[in-house]
Amino acid sequence: MIATDRFVFLHLHKSGGTFVNECLLRFVPGARQLGYHLPHTQIPAPLAGLPRLGVVRDPWSYYVSWYAFQSARPQPNPLYQTLSRGRTLDFAGTIRNMLELGRDPALLEAAVRALPDRYVNRGLNLPGPELARIAGSGQGFYSYLFDYMFGTESSPLIARMEQLRVELPPLLERVGVEMNDQLREHLASAAPTNVSVHGPSAQYYDADLAALVNERDRSVIERFGFRFAQ
Repeated sequence: MIATDRFVFLHLHKSGGTFVNECLLRFVPGARQLGYHLPHTQIPAPLAGLPRLGVVRDPWSYYVSWYAFQSARPQPNPLYQTLSRGRTLDFAGTIRNMLELGRDPALLEAAVRALPDRYVNRGLNLPGPELARIAGSGQGFYSYLFDYMFGTESSPLIARMEQLRVELPPLLERVGVEMNDQLREHLASAAPTNVSVHGPSAQYYDADLAALVNERDRSVIERFGFRFAQ
C-alpha cells in the first residue's frame, strides 16, 4: 500500500504493483509505503476517503505467473505447498485446486491452516481467516483476491497491467499527480520489475482449464474485457 495526500495505491499480488510502488515512491512527493499487499480494510482512517488506485491483470496470465514464481523457489509459500500437494502436482493440477478453493471445504481448511493468522507484511500477506471468506463464493482465487483488495462497494481507479504504461498516467492525472517529464519517461521506458520467468500463458492451458478460469474469474474478466489468448 502506497499512501499519499491525494490517493492510496493498493498492490494486488503479481499484477505489476512492484513497478508502480517504486515509481510512486520515487516521483510522487509525500508518497510512503504502509505495509505490503494490504487490502482496503487496512487503509488508515484519515485516508479512508481518498481515491483508491490499483492494477489488475488477465487472470489466465496471473495463474501462470504465480505458479512459475512459486515453483521455481527453493521454499515456495504455504499456499503453493498446499495447492500443489507438496509440489507433487503440475500446473494444471495446482491451478485447478486454486480455482476450486471456494468449493472444496477440506482443501480450503488446509490452506487456511497453512497461512499465517495475521498480517506479516511479506510475500502474499494473506491471513488464513481472510482466505476463509472465499468459501461458497464460486469465485476463482484471483477474482476473490481482487474483491478482497479493493472492496466490492468501492469504485477504484484500475489500470490493466497489459496496458499499464498507457492507462496509468491518465489515472494519476485524475487524482492530481503532476505528470512531469521524469515520471512520464519512467512509466514509458523503465524495465518491468519482479517478473516471473515463463512462456506464453496459453501454452499452459488445455481447453477445460482455460474454460474453468473463465467461469470462476468471470467478474474480473468481463469487467476489464480480458480474453484468453489462443
